[in-house]
Amino acid sequence: MNEKLVYDTWEKADIPTFSSESDTKGALETLQWAYGHYGDTLVYACSFGIEAIVLLDLISKVKPDAKIVFLDTNLHFKETYETIGKIQERFPRLNIHLQQPGLTLEEQAEKHGEELWKTNPNLCCEIRKVIPLRKAVESHEAWITGLRREQSESRKNTNFLNQDHKFKRIKVCPLIHWTWKEVWRYVYKHDLPYNKLHDQGYPSIGCAPCTLPTHNMEDLRAGRWSGHQKVECGLHESAPNS
Repeated sequence: MNEKLVYDTWEKADIPTFSSESDTKGALETLQWAYGHYGDTLVYACSFGIEAIVLLDLISKVKPDAKIVFLDTNLHFKETYETIGKIQERFPRLNIHLQQPGLTLEEQAEKHGEELWKTNPNLCCEIRKVIPLRKAVESHEAWITGLRREQSESRKNTNFLNQDHKFKRIKVCPLIHWTWKEVWRYVYKHDLPYNKLHDQGYPSIGCAPCTLPTHNMEDLRAGRWSGHQKVECGLHESAPNS
């Protein structure tokens, strides 16, 4: 019997390959394998950005009651929360959980000072995103994310399946070969609800204080953490295949 592919067996287990030549460029095949392999020990850490909308639709075809976790920093745009509501209406069987940080915004301000995202954005992300995700995945063997190779230089070597050293899990990335245009083409074709901030110059949408509109299509994340030497929130900062 083949060894199950989990973080600790990465070197010994058979790692499946998926063709990027399928209708979904390997995304649906990756999800089918992942849910078949991990079952309920697989969770999707969902941003509810445009890539997430595609993944939610694909996931609903494979596992309609899949576990979805949203890292609710309490700093998101109102449009993001509205999008979550629309997705819940469209896919009522999805098990969507809003993961809360250990500190409220008031407690964080008391401990670290007001508007920590301005003075120390890395610490703010650690408290409100990284630690909550670690808690969310601790009872799971693998997690799904919507990374695409086209998104940034730091993501260009991402694979369908990755050994995630930060969270000691398998990181499943079904959309690695999708382009920005293909993502939007899929959303329009299937008439999927999405965050309307995308129509206002926000290709990548994070927390409201740290996200600005940008029309730099060479770097779809250019509007994140403007003025700081920071390109990731900490969830995907490790080297490729980690």
